[in-house]
Amino acid sequence: MDNQFEIFLVATPGLEAPLAAEVAELGWQPVTQPGGVTIHGGWPDVWRANLMLRGATRVLARVGSFRAMHLAQLDKRARKFPWNQVLRPDLPVRVEATCRASRIYHAGAATQRIERAIAEELGAPIVADAAIVVKLRIEDDLATISLDTTGESLHKRGHKEAVAKAPMRETMAAMFLREMGFDGSQVVLDPMCGSGTFVIEAAEIASGLAAGRSRGFAFEQLASFDAGAWAAMRAGVTARPPTQCFFGSDRDAGAIRMSLANAARAGVGDVIRFTCHSVSDLQRPDCAPGIIIVNPPYGARIGNKGPLFGLYAAMGEVFRNRFGGWRVGIITSEGGLAKATGLSLVPGPIVAHGGLKVRLWQTAVL
Repeated sequence: MDNQFEIFLVATPGLEAPLAAEVAELGWQPVTQPGGVTIHGGWPDVWRANLMLRGATRVLARVGSFRAMHLAQLDKRARKFPWNQVLRPDLPVRVEATCRASRIYHAGAATQRIERAIAEELGAPIVADAAIVVKLRIEDDLATISLDTTGESLHKRGHKEAVAKAPMRETMAAMFLREMGFDGSQVVLDPMCGSGTFVIEAAEIASGLAAGRSRGFAFEQLASFDAGAWAAMRAGVTARPPTQCFFGSDRDAGAIRMSLANAARAGVGDVIRFTCHSVSDLQRPDCAPGIIIVNPPYGARIGNKGPLFGLYAAMGEVFRNRFGGWRVGIITSEGGLAKATGLSLVPGPIVAHGGLKVRLWQTAVL
């Protein structure tokens, strides 16, 4: 096993392109694939990807591969794999396997061979709900061994406790902001802010805060982990005060309370203004034009989308009449609802969101 290996950054399906742009901005050379982005690097790159990336949902370290035409061969080669370089013998492990277009086609049998190799060669216990996950993928007779270095999905930033109904995941929010051209310098306003995800992400980006600063990761339990180097990496991320303010509003007072608490825990409460009112009462803030981004209700979410056409039409009228010079982004699963705004909206790629297929519809400058 080399010091450099392939690292797969899992993306929300449909948001591979903005993730690749973020990866390139951080200095890696991304290769975009369906479902994610591949880079090459070593363990410090794995740690940094988990800490810094806002659009990835998971970081998989592809630590080795070998040919296996049948189960006996898989067993033999798995026993020769240098498990002690990546796993600790004192911590439990679980194995997940998939087989595709290969002579080994039984994922359960393949899982058993890897589990037995780890248990007997390394001595690590195999536990069904272990936090450390070894992934085996056999495709075209090539067995690839990956480690889930993340643990809980990266959208769980670690400082958000209160969540509204039908929340937008932080990873998706960050990538939709990127698709709207947000680079940390613009004002962002969300008139249906729920638990504050869009404006909190925007404020964190503008502040130069690391996405994973408030949480732990699975890689901290691996044999390759260097606590001193990790502490230095985290300490090396320098925050800066934003030059602008961010704005969130919602007609639900409970949502505003959640947003205020979440923003305070994230350390950006001082640069976000939350107010409680409906979209019809939304007023243009006294600042330079910026970005409006909103995730309004859509039909699949509340059952009957008929009454929503009026809401979208009223929302579009408010944006047209009060927000000249701003740009608008609307996330919805219904093209008809987007068009009901009366705005000139251009649809982005289809994105998988909680079993639905949504798009970011955005305007040019109003």
